[in-house]
Amino acid sequence: MVKLTIDLIARCTSGYTKKKRDESVQHYLKRLTHLYLEDRGIDEIGDDDMAMCRNLTVLYLYDNRLCKVPNLNQNQNVTHLYLQNNEISRIEHLSPLRRLSKLYLGGNHITVVEGLEKLDQLQELHLENQNLPPGEKLLFDPRSLLMMSTCIQVLNVSGNYLDSIRDLECLRQMTQFMASDNSLNDMKELAHLVSSWRHLWRLELMGNPLCHRPKYRDRVIVMAHKLEVLDGKEISENSRQFLMKWQASKDANKRKKERSRKAVALEHTYGLPRKQFDEVLARSASLPNSAAAAGRGLGPKAQSDMSVPKYRNTYGTTIHNYQSVPTFEPGNAHATRGLITIGKDLASGDLLAFDT
Repeated sequence: MVKLTIDLIARCTSGYTKKKRDESVQHYLKRLTHLYLEDRGIDEIGDDDMAMCRNLTVLYLYDNRLCKVPNLNQNQNVTHLYLQNNEISRIEHLSPLRRLSKLYLGGNHITVVEGLEKLDQLQELHLENQNLPPGEKLLFDPRSLLMMSTCIQVLNVSGNYLDSIRDLECLRQMTQFMASDNSLNDMKELAHLVSSWRHLWRLELMGNPLCHRPKYRDRVIVMAHKLEVLDGKEISENSRQFLMKWQASKDANKRKKERSRKAVALEHTYGLPRKQFDEVLARSASLPNSAAAAGRGLGPKAQSDMSVPKYRNTYGTTIHNYQSVPTFEPGNAHATRGLITIGKDLASGDLLAFDT
């Protein structure tokens, strides 16, 4: 067992802050700003052991045997706190550190991210590789998430068995997100999140199942327009522009296929090949009660009330089983020109078409 003492503190400083020969211990501890207590086997820190270090801003306590976060009530100037690779199981005693901007807690036994409600200056939070019980994953307390949403810019949750990061959507200030070696597999969820993180420039996801999806890297680059580094590799502007054009072309082809599908569905609906459908349009346009010939369309009801079996237009023609369908530019079956209403005239039994 190693307990923190004033003597140990005096010996754990850098060459720039060594105690002067004629300097009192109290004065020396008061002027300390950085304290290097890493890898000392420390397993106990009393509530007042660091009370005299009032000007401390950076505290290194990683690679020790601490079971809890030390009480730093008298060290309210701390901005950087390094506690990784200890045996801490709960985040606590941090509320007094209102200036804390970077917190390192990786490699501990933390199961719930909590106790951060007062840390409105916290910009970086590192929680990677927690030693979790079998079958458990890292969880986030909603109250801490609410505070994090206003300030967190860097978050490391790698190696914590996460299968979803949906709860992190609220972290709109995120610039760097590290979530390697988890169980993430939902590309749609990832796309939704990165669209919310508009300042994101670094993303680390190696070791997740979704990394094995076809064109994973290309798809992620297209999702996050401002991303500069993905899985440790920089994204060149040429690559980004090429992929954006590739995606635009892919989307255009998708729209083209959808228009073709609708055209085929129209043919099946009326049993008319394209040539005969054009003949119906031409014949209807020559009728005196045709909306196309008169330069007027059917009323609003004809456009919206498609559930009724028949409708009488403003010219007195009763149309049976009508439906609004797209028209196309001449010679181009994929370029829509507008909508027409097609149906049967109850009086004559002819198929008629009217501009909508």
